[in-house]
Amino acid sequence: MALRKQQSQTYIPRPSYTEQPQVQKQAKKNNNLISKGEKILLVGLLAIVTALSVMIIQTESAVRATTTDIALMEKEIDSTIKNNTDLSVQVNELSTYDRIWKKAEELGLKLNEQNVKVVPGQ
Repeated sequence: MALRKQQSQTYIPRPSYTEQPQVQKQAKKNNNLISKGEKILLVGLLAIVTALSVMIIQTESAVRATTTDIALMEKEIDSTIKNNTDLSVQVNELSTYDRIWKKAEELGLKLNEQNVKVVPGQ
């Protein structure tokens, strides 16, 4: 019996092939500071900010172009007003009675009181 005791103490069990060794999976630590949803929101926000910035720049460009056009129109209007004023002064100078009478005499018009008709005024 002593021999059996000695054999039982040195007995090493064999691993069974039906049992698979259990491998414990270590849980991965999620070290991401920003989640996937937050990244999507951030990209969307950046896209909106970029689009609004582009729209503001285009609007500013249109305003500047319109302001330039207005300034050119005002300059053209001032030039036309000056030209009209000069022409009206010239018309007043050329339509004086003395100048018209001299021109009429040069063309052979003679004052004949028998040909004068009085037109009643309004």
